[in-house]
Amino acid sequence: MTCITLALSKGRIFEETLPLLAVAGIVPADDPERSRKLIIGTNRPDMRLVIVRATDTPTYVQYGAADLGIAGKDVLLEHGGVGLYQPLDLDIARCRLCVATRKGFDYAAAVRPGGRIRVATKYINTAKAYFASKGMHVDLIKLYGSMELAPLVGLADAIVDLVSTGGTLRANNLEEVEEIMPISSKLIVNQAVLKLKRGLIQPLLDAFQNAVNGAKK
Repeated sequence: MTCITLALSKGRIFEETLPLLAVAGIVPADDPERSRKLIIGTNRPDMRLVIVRATDTPTYVQYGAADLGIAGKDVLLEHGGVGLYQPLDLDIARCRLCVATRKGFDYAAAVRPGGRIRVATKYINTAKAYFASKGMHVDLIKLYGSMELAPLVGLADAIVDLVSTGGTLRANNLEEVEEIMPISSKLIVNQAVLKLKRGLIQPLLDAFQNAVNGAKK
């Protein structure tokens, strides 16, 4: 039997995808937060889920290890979207990509023409393009976690990171100084697989579209 494989990451994306799957009549057999399984079956014999790191989702789909997946816009921008069809913004896991600094740091003065700042982020490509569009000179420092620590210990003047409520920034005496873009998660499909398995995948795309439309009403 031909099977569809959907790549998902644990946490918010998985939780907010569950209602969309339910509309499509798909129920996971296990909860990835409680199970150590990386391949999870569903109530449908032709559908399974693979649990991957959020930043790896586009790669699994690009190379056909998963037929489709759900990934944040931030991850897709860093990946570049090669080999991926992005048919639908699911409007889930919403947040924003922002520039933040220590409270009291004179960001406006630092970014004047001729100025140069150090920025810590894991979104190197996106940050580079953003600051270049503003004509700013920045030294980018790649970090993978605890981004808020960088300005506090002098590693960087600012950070570029995802912000949801802003609670972590406030707790660490940081403040948002610029919003780069709003972020939500998108459905992505391997371009070759879409042609080979369209009969199986298209009903799923339609169900997700109906679920998104219903949520907006």
